[in-house]
Amino acid sequence: MEKDTTIRRIKSLHGRQNNVSENKNDSQDQCGINGCSEVKKKPEVSLYLLHEGVGVALVTVFILVLWGVVHLSLQQLVIGKSTGEFNAIRARKHLERITSVGPRPTGSPENEILTVNFLLEQIEHIKADSASGPNSVTVDVQRPTGSFSIDFLGGFTSYYDRVSNIAVRLEPKAGAQHLMLANCHFDSVANSPGASDDAVSCAVMLEVLHSLANLSTPLRHGVVFLFNGAEENVLQASHGFITQHPWAKQVRAFINLEAAGVGGKEVVFQTGPENPWLVQAYVHAAKHPFASVVGQEVFQSGVIPSDTDFRIYRDFGNIPGIDLAFIENGFLYHTKYDTSDRILTDSIQRAGDNILAVLKHLVMSEELADSSEYRHGNMVFFDLLGMVVVAYPARVGTIINYMTAMATFLYLFKKCSHPSNVGGRYIKELVYATAVVILSWLVTLLTVLIIALVVSLTGRSMFWYNDFYTCIFMYGSAATGTMVLIHTLAKNLYYGVSCVCLGELYFDVSLLLWCGALVYLTANDLCSAYVPMLMVAFPLTTKLLLVREFKLRGASVKYSVLYQLGLALPYVHFMFLIWVVFEIFTPILGRSGTEIPPDVVLATLVTLATLFLSSFFLHFIYLARSTKWLLAGLGTVFTVFLVLVLCGMFFPYTADPSGPRPKRVFLQHTTRTFHGLDGQVKSRDSGLWINSFDYTGMQHITPIIPEINDTIRTSCQEDRPFCGYPWFLPVKFLVKKNWYLPAPEVFPRSPIEFQVLSKEQTKWGTVKITFEVKELILIYNDDPSSSTATVPSERIPTP
Repeated sequence: MEKDTTIRRIKSLHGRQNNVSENKNDSQDQCGINGCSEVKKKPEVSLYLLHEGVGVALVTVFILVLWGVVHLSLQQLVIGKSTGEFNAIRARKHLERITSVGPRPTGSPENEILTVNFLLEQIEHIKADSASGPNSVTVDVQRPTGSFSIDFLGGFTSYYDRVSNIAVRLEPKAGAQHLMLANCHFDSVANSPGASDDAVSCAVMLEVLHSLANLSTPLRHGVVFLFNGAEENVLQASHGFITQHPWAKQVRAFINLEAAGVGGKEVVFQTGPENPWLVQAYVHAAKHPFASVVGQEVFQSGVIPSDTDFRIYRDFGNIPGIDLAFIENGFLYHTKYDTSDRILTDSIQRAGDNILAVLKHLVMSEELADSSEYRHGNMVFFDLLGMVVVAYPARVGTIINYMTAMATFLYLFKKCSHPSNVGGRYIKELVYATAVVILSWLVTLLTVLIIALVVSLTGRSMFWYNDFYTCIFMYGSAATGTMVLIHTLAKNLYYGVSCVCLGELYFDVSLLLWCGALVYLTANDLCSAYVPMLMVAFPLTTKLLLVREFKLRGASVKYSVLYQLGLALPYVHFMFLIWVVFEIFTPILGRSGTEIPPDVVLATLVTLATLFLSSFFLHFIYLARSTKWLLAGLGTVFTVFLVLVLCGMFFPYTADPSGPRPKRVFLQHTTRTFHGLDGQVKSRDSGLWINSFDYTGMQHITPIIPEINDTIRTSCQEDRPFCGYPWFLPVKFLVKKNWYLPAPEVFPRSPIEFQVLSKEQTKWGTVKITFEVKELILIYNDDPSSSTATVPSERIPTP
């Protein structure tokens, strides 16, 4: 461990060191712009170095203040006073009425009858109220049947039959040739009332329709409000509309309202393809902007196992759009806890203000009439704490990015051309220091991953699910401690000194690495390159402005404070992006299947966040007199939390009403009948088919229900489709661990008849089988006391 009175090298000035100016100049001669590589002799005193406690306090306060600013901005749902055009109270009543019927899976009476009737009733009220105005309302109930293939969850073909769409066309009474589409879905998964996903969006759309229909001036273009009733069984109703409805041919662009969480702010997470005018419309019109091109590029990369109707309109309708979604508190997504009382009225107000303003802007715009003319190009867009959106064309971003990179290279070239850089000494030191930084990244990541594997193998996986900050304390302290230790060893063992020139050298390394990321992302046409651009431009500008202060006083408190102030804007935005990443991915790890160790994923994310955030604070390690107390503190925090985790002190799940963290288990009572190619029954059984949708499997279920244990765990039957289990979606690659508990046979209220009609050998070596499925379906009419029955027949050919 280094001594607390670390020192820097200075040349002997006839035994005198009382002249600050001479000391400064001499330091430049000896250390200057290089890495202090020549002489490794012990100096007499430590000058211009930062006290360890002061440095740690400054950085800690900086991080905590910016993190607090981020959270404060997230709590400010509505900025300023609402215009009053959108009535959130009325929209909330719609939401409560829709969710009052309970879950609304496609095909259920709650979805096809009760919700459809309620929506039609409200639309008729709006139509009647606005009848005397300059705009007309036309309602059409569509029941499309069709099929399509989609490259999602490994790819599959989806068939749908008479799903529900309620399309409402609002246009000037003289008619409109060009239409804007606003889309929501009112169906839900079978176990959830679906308040956030997606009843609140339909409630918002009803109120937006009410506001636009009652305008005193005619619209320039029309709007179609599509309330679709089959999204959860993979985007079926939207496909039925865009491929079959006669109004679809006039749609020029769309806005899709979705949810991946419960309440909070709705974020624009993807736009396009291309058509930058849509982003410009949002930037110009949105009252409470919240948007990020980073989210768009992450979502479209496919790393998030989800999709929306955006894909259908883009791929099958060939029209551009804007995709918005609520993302906060994704732990409750698709659960019984997704209730209307968890959605704040201010969340409804901000969503309504934004959608109304953007739709009004678009239907009055020139671009909608000839969107193809404005099609080409992408936009860089991001908001600053929800107060303002910065947006500019991607081609402009490319110029800005390369100019920033050029400024960095000029800064480094000037150092390379300095007279003290004899024999390329600075370049060598820069290369060595870069190698040290990259080595510290690799060792840090490897160390934290080993810890995550140990946690997973000891059965303590997902300890952080109920309290996210426990993973910050354990994995974050491990990552920070490992990184600080490596650089402390480099300072003491490799360099053998502490000097201000080392601090400057490692600032240059961080600048160089961020500049490399900037050039790489820009060269690959990624709009997210604006992030490293900010992380280069602001630190470089700050460093240049503080050159004189640094030369005169070194790592003084004044320099450190001013330096951090210069980093505030890029860091607060970067911390906001980190919040978005954890807000989205932490809940997803609770439903990402049994095959992906979630602690490895989360530990990687925490480590990367630590490395990125620490990049421009690395040089403080070399400017500090010591790091021993920092290392001791980080080591203590890590040890304490590791012991607590391994002792099982943190349980992943809770049913606490204020913040539930449910475990996702699919339990289906099923009777399986296996037919051979000749149509004859080969085998038949019944049981409870159980899946865990997270990595812990039945580990926490068995102590409560002993019958569900590993003795009933079954393996995949490779000779049978989908391993022999009736998967509703093809997600067996995510959930390979199945439990099958024998149970009595299922007797459905609507029995199904299955019959093979024909078999045909194809020329490419497969067998085409046509089979018939018959099911008794109840058809409800307006009289709840009566119903009729029919037996539809579907003939489905399959290879």
